[in-house]
Amino acid sequence: MGSLEVERKTTGWAARDPSGILSPYNYTLRNTRPEDVYIKVISCGICHTDLHQVKNDLGMSNYPMVPGHEVVGEVVEVGSDVTKFKAGDVVGVGCLVGCCRKCRPCEADIEQYCNKKIWSYNDVYTDGKPTQGGFAGAMVVDHKFVVKIPDGMSPEQAAPLLCAGVTVYSPLSHFGLKKSGLRGAILGLGGVGHMGVKIAKAMGHHVTVISSSNKKREEALEHLGADEYLVSSDAAKMQEVADSLDYIIDTVPVFHPLEPYLSLLKVDGKLILMGVINTPLQFVTPMVMLGRKMITGSFIGSMKETEEMLEFCKEKNLSSMVEVVKMDYVNTAMERLEKNDVRYRFVVDVAGSKLDA
Repeated sequence: MGSLEVERKTTGWAARDPSGILSPYNYTLRNTRPEDVYIKVISCGICHTDLHQVKNDLGMSNYPMVPGHEVVGEVVEVGSDVTKFKAGDVVGVGCLVGCCRKCRPCEADIEQYCNKKIWSYNDVYTDGKPTQGGFAGAMVVDHKFVVKIPDGMSPEQAAPLLCAGVTVYSPLSHFGLKKSGLRGAILGLGGVGHMGVKIAKAMGHHVTVISSSNKKREEALEHLGADEYLVSSDAAKMQEVADSLDYIIDTVPVFHPLEPYLSLLKVDGKLILMGVINTPLQFVTPMVMLGRKMITGSFIGSMKETEEMLEFCKEKNLSSMVEVVKMDYVNTAMERLEKNDVRYRFVVDVAGSKLDA
């Protein structure tokens, strides 16, 4: 197991201000403890939330900030209290690295809803030091927030599952939507949306992709396996689908009206919000009342759900569609992500990149 009680330094790529431009940043990892795992980062996905954070879109960013919360790495050492992992294991770290362990959500194993949860980056750990993410050579993480990557799953494939994958798996599981034969829709075909299509199809659902234009039709139907494709501005086609869906997973991360999509739901249908939006959304209440419809939200997933989701993806042989880039391309990747110019997730090959300037 070795001793982790040593000071460790690493290099990450950090944003220094709301320009969001990343550059090499040397820093000291937090002091390690008996329950910690020291991880050498292999791959890290780029999520739309990373873009929000580095640019301070939510008004809560602290700099310097090393983003990245879809982290796959190799265990180098473990603390004396760690029995689940050993050196050489390939593991994953998602959005969280801490929680209070005492509140109702924590006791119910849904620690993502803990009011004292600690984010993988842009947060402060219990020792008072800032947390930094996976766009870096190494991380130190409490073993509770580490998951084993299934054998045979490549790091670049596993990385997006740690956020995008579990984000869609969690509500399907929680709201009783895992059973086959349901009719669902994925609104917005980005990193989360494309995993939504794949996971819902693997559960045996009839899946419609809803988008604002026709440009992703071929990809949705032929490459991702969606059953139907619906352009939201096509009023006639939208009317044809009215009152037919059991659920809609709304992944759109910008302001949009909800009424057109509420009309597509059956009685008791669920509109599940997942896009992080910093402006209020609106709807007229009869759209919900007259069908006993539900507007709800879901946030990432628990560690237990993350493990379940990884095993589900292994069993169903599901993979992400990724574009692997080196760290020196990360700023270009962020610019392209802002323009939705990626199919469907960038993954940084951290281990294969030169991190220093």
